[in-house]
Amino acid sequence: MAENPRPARRAELLAGGAALVTVVLWASAFVSIRSAGQAYSPGALALGRLGAGAVALGLIWAVRREGWPPRAAWRGIAVSGALWFGFYMVALNWGEQQVDAGTAALVVNIGPILIALLGARLLGDAMPPRLLAGMAVSFAGAVAVGLSMSGEGGASVLGVVLCVLAAVAYAGGVVAQKPALGSASALQVTTFGCLVGAVLCLPFAGQLVRDAADAPLSATLNMVYLGVFPTALAFTTWAYALSRTTASRMGATTYAVPALVVLMSWLALGEVPGPLTLAGGALCLAGVAVSRSRPRARGRGAADGTAVTGATEVAEVAVAVAPDTVPEPRPERDRTS
Repeated sequence: MAENPRPARRAELLAGGAALVTVVLWASAFVSIRSAGQAYSPGALALGRLGAGAVALGLIWAVRREGWPPRAAWRGIAVSGALWFGFYMVALNWGEQQVDAGTAALVVNIGPILIALLGARLLGDAMPPRLLAGMAVSFAGAVAVGLSMSGEGGASVLGVVLCVLAAVAYAGGVVAQKPALGSASALQVTTFGCLVGAVLCLPFAGQLVRDAADAPLSATLNMVYLGVFPTALAFTTWAYALSRTTASRMGATTYAVPALVVLMSWLALGEVPGPLTLAGGALCLAGVAVSRSRPRARGRGAADGTAVTGATEVAEVAVAVAPDTVPEPRPERDRTS
């Protein structure tokens, strides 16, 4: 007797919904970063964002009474918290002050490629041809979007190095987070990872106080928004989706963010994208579709409810993105991300 596929499909849809929340919130972050980044230095912005996120997550964690993460999860939580929540945000904020947006997008978007390589080496993730081909197509699209949305600006060796380090930290954080999700919940991993990042950013507390004294209210509110939604909520839904698929596939779907940012800037800000930007966004989405698809299962018909198609795989994880790796669509040089 064939198994009922409904529970598995329901789980896939839940993971897809969680990833969709992630992509929307992370893509929306660029508007808030534009405001907050003009008033806050890289370290202060990272600390303020992580502090707001840690408070929001802590309240939810206390209300839900999830308890402390198991001992087996602490290593992954500590590493991902230090690399992704802490070092990544500071390095990227700083790096994008030194280089133009196109260079930053080009360098930071090597992150998903590094995730695939590290996932294959450390987690045993498969690297099928479709995944590799999709990542290549999406990377080309991300580069096109980044270059087309760049304003005038230069690139320094320091800025490029910082963006490379940010990409490495992002990849390492994702790969470290995956095993922790095997023994701890998404909320536990995100809450304590965010707390680790905030603690490591405490040396910027003095700068945060000075910047907050001079910053306009809108910039401060945008920093709080970054902490509560693109950090607290979106990182939790990311962890939920990551726990139900491989790090390599989640990393590959990162490339959906440039297309979504282009659409958001068009609809919300009235910034009409040019032909190169539209073509790059289309390539990003095409690459994600290829990387998420799988060959049709053969030898079984749809009658027994077990046939697998690319469409059902898309429901597994709709989209997930690396936050703040897309340049803001503005003519002047980006200050932060």
